[in-house]
Amino acid sequence: MKKIFLTILGTAFAVLSGQQNKHTVVAKENPTTIAKKYGVSVDELIKQNPKIKDGKIDIGDVLIIPNKQKNTQKTEEKKEEKKEEKNADGIPKKIVVGLDDSFVPMGFKNEKGEIVGFDIDLAKAVAQKLGSEVEFKPINWDSKILDLNGGNIDLIWNGLTITEERKKETEMTKPYLTSHQLIIVKAGSSIKTKADLKGKIVGSQSESSGEEAVKKSGEDKTFKEFKTYAQYDQAFMDLDAGRIDAIIADEVLAKYTKKTKETQAKKELYQILNDNYGEEEYGIAAKKGNTKLVEAINKAIEELKADGTYQKIYSKWFKD
Repeated sequence: MKKIFLTILGTAFAVLSGQQNKHTVVAKENPTTIAKKYGVSVDELIKQNPKIKDGKIDIGDVLIIPNKQKNTQKTEEKKEEKKEEKNADGIPKKIVVGLDDSFVPMGFKNEKGEIVGFDIDLAKAVAQKLGSEVEFKPINWDSKILDLNGGNIDLIWNGLTITEERKKETEMTKPYLTSHQLIIVKAGSSIKTKADLKGKIVGSQSESSGEEAVKKSGEDKTFKEFKTYAQYDQAFMDLDAGRIDAIIADEVLAKYTKKTKETQAKKELYQILNDNYGEEEYGIAAKKGNTKLVEAINKAIEELKADGTYQKIYSKWFKD
């Protein structure tokens, strides 16, 4: 009788606890690949494992995997809640924009904790054209596509480079800004060209266009180490401390960060090399199939360029 009772108790506990799975980290895994493997978002994985918040995990770490059934139920509940109202043109009356809120000068938190930037001002101007309200929602950049296709956000609008892979996964707008992937080193560094990165420790943001461009070139195999970070400010801290030798970053972020930090320090801190990892175009991503919203945004941006609003916003954030 006691044995039967214990069996029933164990079963009940397993049901109540959601029968959480555990995963032991192996080589070349990161939070994104693990989340994809189990069909959960990176944010959900981090919630269960706060120690991996900075994106760093070690081989042998044991992670708790969120219960998929429970997460699916929550997602369905969110979808029910989010049966959004639409205007006469079929555009949501409230548009939720997902972003990395540390990506200067596109979308970031200022000293007052307000989310500001070029993309923020442009999104507000577009929303006004569409007759919609806009909400800015900080997300984990590693799980941006999962957040978009899972209905957590309506758009990814944060210096997002247009790539063939992203075109397959999402609906992308026309390009609205051109940039490059630059190489940033400390002032006085012996690194002068891409060739000088051989045998060096180089950093970039995880799941960023910078990481993709370097890996596509194959030159990461010549580095001593290619480190990726959840956010670029972590990479700059390591560069300042001498823990890495160079950073690969978007032109807009690299130049804005250089100017801001050097103005504060009142001295030269960084050098941007003439060599780079290619030109890129920024676009806005909507959920696959949502062509109506994408077409409306394209039209609105064209109108903003025609009436001078786009140039006014551009000049505000990209003055030399």
